[in-house]
Amino acid sequence: MGKGKKILIGVGVLVLVLVVAFRVLVNRLESNLEALNNMTIEEVDLNTIKDGIYEGSYGSFPVSATVEVTVKNHRITEVELVDHSNGQGQPAEVLPEKVVDSQSVKVDAISGATYSSRVILKAIETALANPQ
Repeated sequence: MGKGKKILIGVGVLVLVLVVAFRVLVNRLESNLEALNNMTIEEVDLNTIKDGIYEGSYGSFPVSATVEVTVKNHRITEVELVDHSNGQGQPAEVLPEKVVDSQSVKVDAISGATYSSRVILKAIETALANPQ
């Protein structure tokens, strides 16, 4: 077999590997985003939460969030978005304020930032549902 054919076969194998890897990545991304759409965000009974600062995080590739939730007198007084890896979901960063205003994680997702919204809300729920 000539050198040219070996190079051509090598390039063909490389292209095939790249196409398969890309397809696997796309399938994983689609699966994660579908799971975010179907995920339930549970309300937390603030009457059971003691005063303190609680950390929670949640992530599903390609979106993740870490929050610190401050509770005083069974009320959410502050939600700090410590970290938010989001792609194009920056508009969802207003959700902590909405949660404080409504005293609930049951707030509407931000249009155009649905996945980031759901991840931030789940991180808040996680912080309140598992107080340490």
